[in-house]
Amino acid sequence: MKITVAGTGYVGLVTGVCLAEIGHNVTCVDVDENKINLMKSGKSPIYEAGLEELMLKNKDRLTYTTDYKSAYKDADVIFIGVGTPEKKDGSANLKYVYEVVKQIAETVEKDSLVVIKSTVPIGTNDKIERFLKENLKNDVDVEVASNPEFLAQGTAVKDTLQASRIVLGVKSKRAEKILRKVYDGFNQPYVVTDRRSAEMIKYASNDFLALKISYINEIANLCEIVGANVEDIAKGMGYDPRIGNKFLRAGIGYGGSCFPKDTKALHWLANFHDYELKTVKAAIEVNENQKIKLIKKARRYYESFNGLNVAILGLTFKPGTDDLREAPSLANIPILLEDGANIKAWDPVGVENYKKIYPNEITYCDSIEEAIKDADICLIFTEWPEIVNFDISKFEKLMKKPIVLDGRNCYDLKEVKDAGIIYESIGRRTINGYYKISSIEEVATAKNK
Repeated sequence: MKITVAGTGYVGLVTGVCLAEIGHNVTCVDVDENKINLMKSGKSPIYEAGLEELMLKNKDRLTYTTDYKSAYKDADVIFIGVGTPEKKDGSANLKYVYEVVKQIAETVEKDSLVVIKSTVPIGTNDKIERFLKENLKNDVDVEVASNPEFLAQGTAVKDTLQASRIVLGVKSKRAEKILRKVYDGFNQPYVVTDRRSAEMIKYASNDFLALKISYINEIANLCEIVGANVEDIAKGMGYDPRIGNKFLRAGIGYGGSCFPKDTKALHWLANFHDYELKTVKAAIEVNENQKIKLIKKARRYYESFNGLNVAILGLTFKPGTDDLREAPSLANIPILLEDGANIKAWDPVGVENYKKIYPNEITYCDSIEEAIKDADICLIFTEWPEIVNFDISKFEKLMKKPIVLDGRNCYDLKEVKDAGIIYESIGRRTINGYYKISSIEEVATAKNK
């Protein structure tokens, strides 16, 4: 089939390349000429494992262009995979989606199916179809379908080719038939439903995962107070098939392009309809507080960061990606800089993007050793394999004061104790540092005094 994909970010480019992998001829459209030229040279504009290899493998079936007129006019199926960032009020910004829809209405010259991959508020597919029918320049039949994606950055190619399910939100059997033909090379179960339900499946799925993350982080915070180990708690919970062991890893909150904006968007949508999703609201609040957990821990050791050498390990919101969106580092580094800290940071792929935000304020290092040398304190924000596998004895050898605050629970507590460093993580016992267990009896005694 002749397929066009609008947008070459995580959703659009990965979708296009994976559809080419199963035999379709795919044209990828973007307004950014620099990105298009980069892809034409065989390079991916995003850091994603396995993506460039598939781009090279399927180069004869992939076309990259800024010429949307030629891309849309005779396509059998047009996927829209552009961003839907949040507005200041938390609602989804559909500006880029409607820019593409307007272009399609002006240029499409044959009957086609427009498929919304972007995450959009419930009811958007209906509105887009009405817009298209009212604004088509040519006498053609265009139908809209919802086909949400469930990929995760860092594993996007695998998540697309080996998806747990393919959701088809359609209004007609014709649209369902076309989409089944598109995905014929995949071997995953289908969930066929109406368009609004498909839109809600995406939001409900992402927000549920965000709820699990915020829940285990709240449990972790309580574990620190009462002296329990959150990793053991999560393990014990995970064996229960009703709960499962995914997304129960305590840390300093979720980030990225999906969970933050999707929780806010669904919360905003509920409020718009005079309804409050209390659980989603709580997840958002917990996550915002969790992001600065390490700063609060650091204040136990230093009242001020002025003049201190602070090592930052990990800048991206998760390993396996160069994406900084809603990364915890972006919530913490401004606080440290404002307080006068001297920051040395290391990240294997996120530095160039970070330089766009802080070109001169931070010293960027080529190695973990360089970042922690002579540091008064070290904060770990991303669990990159290089950090997880780092020789922890080097913290004591290279740092001025070996205080390591780990927001991702990278290290085994027994090994840390033998390394002779002050170590605090999330929801676990503090090693050699500030630590206090408050039992029910101790709290009751304190309250009665």
